[in-house]
Amino acid sequence: MEERRAWRGHADEVRYCSASCRRHGVTATDRQLEATILELLGNRARSATVCPSEAARLVGGGDEDTWRPLMEPARRAARRLVAAGDVVIVQGGHVVDPSTAKGPIRIRRV
Repeated sequence: MEERRAWRGHADEVRYCSASCRRHGVTATDRQLEATILELLGNRARSATVCPSEAARLVGGGDEDTWRPLMEPARRAARRLVAAGDVVIVQGGHVVDPSTAKGPIRIRRV
């Protein structure tokens, strides 16, 4: 995610990474997804990546009907972690702007 002009000088005050996050708010499940993403990355090699679906499966359980609806919240959790400077989002091995990323993404530590 690119730093927005409006954030310059007070990025620490930014609460949401996007209008979508602001609309939906941040729930306990969202925080759990963030923590799960960081935990998954912490248990892997420094250069390893994780898929948002891994976090969604751990938080939602093994049944597809419970974890599949968590896919977009997991992607939003990843975008919040990017905004916080904790992770980057990659596609095809290259860091991408999460606000414009389309299709499958992977999450990697900074």
